[in-house]
Amino acid sequence: MLNSLSGRFLVLTTVFVMLAEVLIFVPSIARFREDYLLTRLERAQIASLVLLADDMLETELEAELLENAGVFNVVLRRDAVRQLMLSSPIPQPIRSTYDLRMASPLVLVSDAMRRLVTPENQIIRVIGAPVREAGLLIEVTMETAPLRMAMIDYGVRILLLSAVISVFTAVLLFVAVRIFLVKPIKGVVGYMKRYATAPEDARGIIQPSAGVTELREAEEALLQLQTELTHALKQKQRLAQLGEAVAKVSHDLRNILTSAQLFTDRIEMSEDPLVRRLAPKLVNSMTRAVSLCEGTLAFGRAEEPAPTLTMIKLCDVIEDLIEAEQMASGSGQVEIVSEVPPDLMLRADPEQLYRIVMNLVRNAGQAIAATKSNGTVTISAREDTEAWWLSISDTGPGLPKRAQENLFTPFQGGARKGGSGLGLAIAAELARGHGGSVTLRQTGAEGTVFDVCLPKGDGTI
Repeated sequence: MLNSLSGRFLVLTTVFVMLAEVLIFVPSIARFREDYLLTRLERAQIASLVLLADDMLETELEAELLENAGVFNVVLRRDAVRQLMLSSPIPQPIRSTYDLRMASPLVLVSDAMRRLVTPENQIIRVIGAPVREAGLLIEVTMETAPLRMAMIDYGVRILLLSAVISVFTAVLLFVAVRIFLVKPIKGVVGYMKRYATAPEDARGIIQPSAGVTELREAEEALLQLQTELTHALKQKQRLAQLGEAVAKVSHDLRNILTSAQLFTDRIEMSEDPLVRRLAPKLVNSMTRAVSLCEGTLAFGRAEEPAPTLTMIKLCDVIEDLIEAEQMASGSGQVEIVSEVPPDLMLRADPEQLYRIVMNLVRNAGQAIAATKSNGTVTISAREDTEAWWLSISDTGPGLPKRAQENLFTPFQGGARKGGSGLGLAIAAELARGHGGSVTLRQTGAEGTVFDVCLPKGDGTI
């Protein structure tokens, strides 16, 4: 129980209340001592007034007055004359003198604590002002043992009362914490456990109801997290189902393409110059298609192969891509321009780099084609001391706001109607495999620019 929030709160509350009572106890015991001494002075003054009324008091009556006042003798100063009013034998010399007329709170506290820790019975002189201005001062001598016992008795009663108050307060706070904090927190924990057991069950999604502001904020944050996680899990489930279907299609398509590769080998033997020129392009396209199918199957098994990094001449990859894309489109509506330095070498997987640039170029071409007007896609490259940079820019209409908010998210980042949004997601994933990234530099009515970063070092830029 002590390890729980309410249990620790109970203990801490008790300790803090007791600490507060101790801080109150010190001035309280000092005040009690002052009141005790002032009471003795007042009693002594009353006893001296009896003597003033009758100068001929019997010795027995005088002793009784002193005993009732709790003092040994009384000195009263009236009209600048110091007069011994009542007296009796003092058992030992006077050890200390205390003047209560001008004592500061600090002095009173110090004297009280010193008296409390001094068990020895001593004779002290106490000086004070008479009540109702019945003289200049009154002075008595008394012993300290009764004073100390009265202070101890008062202190014990104060401590017992403090303990009762602290325990009672702690119990009330314990109940309040259980009702207003622990119970709502357990409710949040229960929702979390229920949701973890069955994320697809909508009943496990929390409904914020706490009245405490901080708990309400925690419930609302949990609601947002559960909603987003549920959406992500559903999306992942759909992607898993789609991936399974794609893997099956890729498996059969790979077999078909492998057979087609055998026929392309025969086409290369043709004497037709046009066929001989186009045959290598067809062979490369078939090889990439087979490689893509094999990669899709590996991805479906959660075994996406790491890129095979080699130093390649970038312009060869880009020229091959431009020729293949222009032959595929055939309309001439989109012009693809290369501004890649002819001698630029970089380290990458040639097949995966081809797919990265192909997806970006194809997305740009589709955006231009959707406007039913001519446009240009430009591929440029540069390098610095840390990375190689490829830029793919177009003169298209720019990305819509929804596409910008969901870039690189499969099935959500499509910029055109009917698009799947897979192109950017694939390009970004392949770039991450190289330790790099694909980022959107700018987009708008003047066109869109994507940057591909491939690091030269260990992948950190």
